[in-house]
Order: sequence, then C-alpha cells, then structure tokens
Amino acid sequence: MKDISLGIGMGNMPKMKLPTLSVLLVITALGFCQTTWAQTNSGQSSTSQVNSGQVNSGPPKVDMTKKIFDPTRDTAKDIADAIKQATKEKKRILLDVGGNWCIWCRRLDLLMETDKQIRDALKQKFVVVKVNFSPENKNESILSKYPAVTGYPHLFVLEKDGKLLHSQDTGLLETGDHHDPAKVMEFLNKWSGK
Repeated sequence: MKDISLGIGMGNMPKMKLPTLSVLLVITALGFCQTTWAQTNSGQSSTSQVNSGQVNSGPPKVDMTKKIFDPTRDTAKDIADAIKQATKEKKRILLDVGGNWCIWCRRLDLLMETDKQIRDALKQKFVVVKVNFSPENKNESILSKYPAVTGYPHLFVLEKDGKLLHSQDTGLLETGDHHDPAKVMEFLNKWSGK
C-alpha cells in the first residue's frame, strides 16, 4: 500500500502520512465520545450538592430511562386543553419542546421537578404542555406554527388564548454544564404575566 503524504508538518517535524493521520483522528474521536458518554452517565445531582453545601462539580445525574415526552400524544388536543385550563385559571401556557433522547431536556425537566421555587412558579403561573420532538413524532404540523427551533429543549410561552408571546432558547438559561436556577426563575417571572 502506498502512503499518501498530505503535506501536514510543522517546522522540522516530518509530514504525516494519511494512515497515521486517520489513526490519530479515530483515537481523538473515540476519546471525545467516551468523555461525553461518561459526563452524560455519571455525576451527582447539582441540586443535591448545592442543598448539602457541597460545591457543584458537574451536571445533575438524570434517569435516561424515564419517559418525559410521549410521541403518541395528540399535541394539538393537549394545547387546546391547556388553553381551556389556562383561561379558566388565568395562567399562561408553557410549551416545553424536546425528546427523551435529549440529555439537556432531561436536565431541565429534573430542575423543574426538584427545585421547589421553580416547581411552585410553574404550578402557580403556567399550564405546562410537553411537546415531543423525536424520529417517532416530530410534531411538524404543530411546531410549524411557531418560530423555528434551533436546539432542544426549547420553550414557547403562550398567552392563555394560545397566542405566542415568546420563544426561548434554553441555552441562554444555562451556566456551564447545567441550567441555572436563577436564570430559569428570572425567565418564569418575566413571562408569567403576574
């Protein structure tokens, strides 16, 4: 087999041959995937660390088997039901768009469940509708009515009559490797309408 020189070299270092470069790229990619998998599947809950006085050393641990989003749900009916409930209870509607495949969707859901202040704000001020986005059901007919989603999870705030008020990139609610409770509360307070 003939080596192909790519002319990649620095100073007096030798030029790399294509097979050498390929091996280095594969090793680098495997190392990245292993690190990403380890970060996704390990670590302790940052919420419990903060509450116990420990320093937050990573993203919260999430249960990747829990079904948060349901691809079989009739999202149009869920939103129609939410409009009725929000009108009756004088609340706004929060559409939480994501999928069970999405680690950041699970992290946001965990924060919404475990942070008392956030959980109470959601319960008192919003009717929350989970909108699935996955290969099984992309909810294209529903999501086409709203601004384009560029990442997941994504939040839409609707008035009680269903009118879009705000489209929220949740990346802006993050600090480092987790959703920032203070930023999430600021978002909820700003858009609660109360």
